Amino acid sequence: MPRINLLPWREAERKRKRQEFFLSMGAAVATAALVALLGYWQMSAAIAHQKERNQVLVDEIAQLDKQIEEINGLDAQKRRLLARMEIIETLQRSRPEIVHIFDELVHVLPEGVYLTYLRQTGTRFEIRGVAQSSTRVSSFMRNIDASEWFSDPALQIVENKGGGPSGGAEFVLFANQRSHVSPDQQGGGAPAKKVAAK
Repeated sequence: MPRINLLPWREAERKRKRQEFFLSMGAAVATAALVALLGYWQMSAAIAHQKERNQVLVDEIAQLDKQIEEINGLDAQKRRLLARMEIIETLQRSRPEIVHIFDELVHVLPEGVYLTYLRQTGTRFEIRGVAQSSTRVSSFMRNIDASEWFSDPALQIVENKGGGPSGGAEFVLFANQRSHVSPDQQGGGAPAKKVAAK
């Protein structure tokens, strides 16, 4: 005899399928959340690693900036030392010249001419003195022009003081010093020197 199922099986089937659907949905949501969490964690780790690398670069750049400042300071100090060495070398080269200049003054000074003032500024000399006559001043200038250590005499003033106690002519003239060093050895001008003749 055939058996007839009178239980509400369709309702039970619907309930079972609904449960399976909700289980599948829950599993999908959990999987998606897990994937998102893993992605966020990986991205955070990559950002933190890049920040560490950036900080290392910033520290290295700061150290390089300090080294560059030190190098610039050393370069400036080197330039100052080289300038001082050049001045010292120039003074060393020009030190014996003053002896030759005074010796040459004795040779170019004609009889009857007396010097009262001598000043050197760089390579230019200012010479003041008294001569017995204007002719003696001209002779003095010719001797300067023919000198080994002087050149380019230029007379600025000559005044006859025949009525004064010294007599003769007072004069002021300028002359240049001839260079006795090669052009590559020449430095800056020597400081001004002043000598008052008695």
